[in-house]
Amino acid sequence: MTIDILYKLKHIDNLIRIKGTGTPDQLAHRLGISRRSLFDYLNLMKEYGAPIKYCSQRQSYYYETEGRFMALCKFKEEGTEISI
Repeated sequence: MTIDILYKLKHIDNLIRIKGTGTPDQLAHRLGISRRSLFDYLNLMKEYGAPIKYCSQRQSYYYETEGRFMALCKFKEEGTEISI
């Protein structure tokens, strides 16, 4: 998983938490990715337990229960740690 993917996941998480994603097409455009790639990201988040739902009335994704999606990467050799 690249750093770019982790930053995209963080951006998606932020937008979901504020219920400001817009439609799938709008969110994909905001992230600079295809609609298919967006669904891949959302499915990945769901596989790791994120309770993501979509409200057609609000036209936004939201979390069914309050929380946030976090990922952590550690690189032993370089001694660096990236928390997203």
